[in-house]
Amino acid sequence: MSVMSRLRISLITPSFNHARFIGRTIDSVLSQRGDFELDYRILDGASTDGTLDILRSYGDRVTFVSAPDDGQVDAINRGLKSAEGDVVGWLNSDDVLKPGALQRVATAFREHPQCDWLHGDCDVIDADDREIRRWVSAYKRFFAKRYSYRSLLRRNFISQMTVFWRRRLMDEVGVLDPGLKLAFDYELWLRFAQRSSPLYIPERLASFRWYETSKSGANFSRQFIEDELIARRHGVRSPGARLVKRVNNVLTVAIYNALALARRLRPGRS
Repeated sequence: MSVMSRLRISLITPSFNHARFIGRTIDSVLSQRGDFELDYRILDGASTDGTLDILRSYGDRVTFVSAPDDGQVDAINRGLKSAEGDVVGWLNSDDVLKPGALQRVATAFREHPQCDWLHGDCDVIDADDREIRRWVSAYKRFFAKRYSYRSLLRRNFISQMTVFWRRRLMDEVGVLDPGLKLAFDYELWLRFAQRSSPLYIPERLASFRWYETSKSGANFSRQFIEDELIARRHGVRSPGARLVKRVNNVLTVAIYNALALARRLRPGRS
């Protein structure tokens, strides 16, 4: 890519029966403006809940394919392999980008030509777009500012929806591991990090939507089990390091369980 050419960003959204949220996701992408070209693709797994009607309503502003797949990782990988951009990322069908996010990404890659991948801050929102769990955002921000590969092995503080990378890095390390179901993004970050450290943008680039029936909300305990196995695969092998990883995950799961219990006991909830 020449210095004067416009950066092309490929963004992938995997989708399946998310009619409740996907319009908000798409709008957050299509509203992005700046000095870049956008290659936006939606890989839908043959939704039956009205998602396709929503996708069709965008006309030629959205490129999508709807067909049976083998799950989220399969959809993302097919999208990543078809991406044509200089920079690549994915946004799940219930998350949203912040205004100006892609321009910040494009500017960062232009100003740092040696940077292979980057990430930024992310807030957590509920099903009604209200910000929640500010402590999660603060926790991740704290460690993002103090990055090291060792720290990343001990805890995953990188928010997936804020991560973008140069295609050359993906060509080198590959796409997501299809054998993983929940912490597949973390495994990819560790492969990236073995090649180079990420650039951190201390600005909110996206919002992660958390609700009790979301994939993360319903499976966080299982996710941390997979998270621990991935860390061992990539370097957490000594008993001390494994203990630190286990304690971090146990404490995090305990906090999530306490928050879920408090939510269920909140007055006014049926």
